[in-house]
Amino acid sequence: MSSRRRTATSITALTCGAALLGGFAGTGVARARDSGGEGDLAGKSAEQISELARKELLAATSLRLRTSTSVDATRLDITMNRSGDCTGAISKGRYGKVELIKHGRQIWLKPDDAFWKGQLSADAAASVIARVKGRYLHGTTDDPLPASIAAACDLAAFQKQTAGSGSPESPTPTPPGASPQPKLTLSKGRPTVQEGTRVLPILKTRGGARQTLYVAIDGKHVPRRLTAEVDHQTATILLSDYGAHVSPKTPTAARSMEISEVEDQLPGAKPPSQKT
Repeated sequence: MSSRRRTATSITALTCGAALLGGFAGTGVARARDSGGEGDLAGKSAEQISELARKELLAATSLRLRTSTSVDATRLDITMNRSGDCTGAISKGRYGKVELIKHGRQIWLKPDDAFWKGQLSADAAASVIARVKGRYLHGTTDDPLPASIAAACDLAAFQKQTAGSGSPESPTPTPPGASPQPKLTLSKGRPTVQEGTRVLPILKTRGGARQTLYVAIDGKHVPRRLTAEVDHQTATILLSDYGAHVSPKTPTAARSMEISEVEDQLPGAKPPSQKT
């Protein structure tokens, strides 16, 4: 695999939550050092701590998720629960931002002007902006555009992807004549602070690739931060507000319109003659 492709794959895996915690198990673990700064995590191995964090993530009924990557400008900042409720925003930098509210199957989107200009032709963008007038677009999980954007609100899917199965990683066989894979190592870092919370880093490295899991020291040992570094590219997931009450304030009728009113101009819309 080329260096560029490996970077994109690893960074995308992080921001999409691809079995990061599950991959920390069974990897030839460095034992813990005695440290008063580690609280009741002192004496536990890096593997044991990552397993505690994995279980806490799977048990979460709600949380706030923030992501960023150096590969592109996409950033998520959403708070979601297991009931399908969600509020937050997805940003694409200069390509615009979409505010998002989801309550069960009901979805409201509020794209800014830059989003429309990045998705549509100049004339179509101007037309949609004039018709929407800064209001939310209301749809459901049956509507393609709202459903695709609100897919980020699936807490259960995020937990499953990020926590994995917890089973040890199986090494990938080395093809004949190829160089052996670099050794995978797992170790504990020094206690530090993440947004006011004391955390203990668990470091996973293989060759030039590095992942770090930051686990809360005090109280429940939840994961607070996940990072990846590959070929000088980075990505980060921040997790906070575990157990927060998510009760989205849905827009009033005056502040919203049905997405069906502009769906003929949305990205991927079929020509009128092809509609059923």
